[in-house]
Amino acid sequence: MMKKKPLLLLIMSMMLVFALGQSVWAFSDTTSDPNAAKIEELKQRGIISGENGKFIPQGKLSYSAAVSLLVKGFDLNLDGINFVKEPKASDYFTNVNDNAWYADAFIIAGALDLGLPRDLQPNGEITREQYAHALMQAVYTTGEYAFIEIFITHADEADVDPAYMDAVQKVLISKFAALDSNENFHPKAAITRSDAASWLHGAIEFVESVEPIEPMPEEPYNSPLGDLKFDVEAVNEDIQQVTVTATVPHPGYGLRIASITFNGEEAEVLVEATYPDPDMMYPQVITDVSATTYVSSDYKVVLAEVLETISGENPAVPAQ
Repeated sequence: MMKKKPLLLLIMSMMLVFALGQSVWAFSDTTSDPNAAKIEELKQRGIISGENGKFIPQGKLSYSAAVSLLVKGFDLNLDGINFVKEPKASDYFTNVNDNAWYADAFIIAGALDLGLPRDLQPNGEITREQYAHALMQAVYTTGEYAFIEIFITHADEADVDPAYMDAVQKVLISKFAALDSNENFHPKAAITRSDAASWLHGAIEFVESVEPIEPMPEEPYNSPLGDLKFDVEAVNEDIQQVTVTATVPHPGYGLRIASITFNGEEAEVLVEATYPDPDMMYPQVITDVSATTYVSSDYKVVLAEVLETISGENPAVPAQ
C-alpha cells in the first residue's frame, strides 16, 4: 500500500500541471497562434468567448461577431441618446433579425454609426478594410485623437475602397495592424478572428493610454442683427400681422422668419440672419431690415431663439 503513494502523488501533480496549463490558455486552439496572449487578455476581460473551449483563431469573422466584439471592447452603449420610439436593429440594418442574440449590439452600432453597410448579412464575412473602418469609428466614440501625418504605402493600396482608406492608414500608423511580408494589407479579404482580436487589443490599449484632444472652445458669436424687435398689427378679427425689424452692418445682410412654433397660447416666432454674397461688394452703411409674417389673433406673439441660419458657415442667431 505504501508503494502506491508515489504513483498517486505523480498523478495528482500531472493533473495540477494540466489544470494550470488550462488556466494559462483558456482556448485549446490558440496556444500556437501569434496573437495568443492578446486573445487571452481579451478573454480575461470578458470581451471575447469561444465555443467548446475553442476560439477558432483562423476562422473568418462574421459581421455579427465583429459588431459584438466592438461593442463589448469599447463598452459602447446608448447613454445620452434620446429616441422618439423604441429602437430596433432593423431600423439601421435591413437584414438583421430584431430577435437575434446580436440585435442589441447592432442597435448600438447603428445609433453610434460605426460605418457598417446597411444591407450587411449578419452571418456574412466582414473584410479587413471594413473592420478597420468600424474599429476606428468605435475608437472615435471615445474622443478625437492626434495621429502622425504620414501615408503608409503598401503594394495593394489601389484595392482599398477610398471610403476606408483613412481608417486603413490609421490602423497601420497606430500599429493596430501590420502589412504582410510582401507589403500587402489585403483589404478585400475577410479578416480572421485572430487578427480582429489583435487589432481590437491594440485599439483598446491606445484608448486607455492616449489622452484625447481637448475640443477647441467655441468662439463667441456676434450677431449681425442689432436692435431686434417686433410689432404686431391687427389685420382683422382673426389675423394679426407680425413685423420683425433689425439693423445690420450693410445691405448685404438680411432677415427672415425661420419658423413659427405654437406653444399653448403663445406663437414663438423664430428669425435668422441671411448673409452677404461673398462675391459681391456692399457699401458699409448700417441698414434697417425687416421680415413679416401672419399669425392667428388667438395667440400672443413672442420672439424665440433661432435654430439655424439660412446659409453660410455663420452660427445661429438668437433673437434679442
